[in-house]
Amino acid sequence: MTSMIQKLRKRYHYSIVVLRELVRTDFKLRYQGSFLGIAWSVLKPLMLFCVMYVVFAKFLRMSDGTPTYPVVLLLGISTWQFIEEATSVGLRSVVDRGDLLRKIHFPNYIVVVSSTIGALISYAINLVVVIIFAIFNHVRFTWRVILLPLNFIELYVLSLGIALLLSSMYVYFRDIAHLWDVLKQVLFYAMPVIYPLNMVMDNQALQPYGKRIAQIQLLNPIAQTVQDIRHNLIAPATQPTIWTLSAHAATGLIPVTLALLIFWLGIHVFRKNNRKFAEVM
Repeated sequence: MTSMIQKLRKRYHYSIVVLRELVRTDFKLRYQGSFLGIAWSVLKPLMLFCVMYVVFAKFLRMSDGTPTYPVVLLLGISTWQFIEEATSVGLRSVVDRGDLLRKIHFPNYIVVVSSTIGALISYAINLVVVIIFAIFNHVRFTWRVILLPLNFIELYVLSLGIALLLSSMYVYFRDIAHLWDVLKQVLFYAMPVIYPLNMVMDNQALQPYGKRIAQIQLLNPIAQTVQDIRHNLIAPATQPTIWTLSAHAATGLIPVTLALLIFWLGIHVFRKNNRKFAEVM
């Protein structure tokens, strides 16, 4: 076992070193020249949260009726911001690093992984802010917090799979960036990120199909992970998930399976085309 670990460490040592330096460089360059610097990684979702909260919670009266809703909203926006950043930056990572890929020999996938890790670092900072808000809002944490690592792994695997797939396509078709921008907006409003899921379930205009529509929404692996993280961290009693809405446990495995399939597809498409990236660019 020890010898196998040493072999793996020796084999991937160079890749790990390159990955670490790229992550460090990307994170420094991201806020270079800005007055507030790294503080923007916290301020951006907070500012978006304030706008969303005023518009949707105060003016449009979108709320689940509990004191924890502001924290739930902030957590949902922070999680969505991670997905958006990881996929958008990951999409352009290969093309943006084209000069480096032509000059230095290292596995191409590292530039995509480094961009998603940079987004993951920002997300981790945001989670600290969310937890501070939760404590001040008297949120009672339950044993379900031990399930959060599984949720975060699924979230990262899904985001990395999308980033690998989009970055491969972007090398050949630059229109992918514009299409993805539109699709992100559709996904954002089609999922229960800024509005509580019970607004769909209890909507009289949707009866008797409200619960079924909510279940279909949660078959989307992005919506499923966002809702699972909210459920396990903040409000298990008021945040339904695909696992609590469905009578069959197998239904809950559908979005997880989709996330793994997207990850596999991203790896497959990237590996199939990565040797041609330098020629095309």
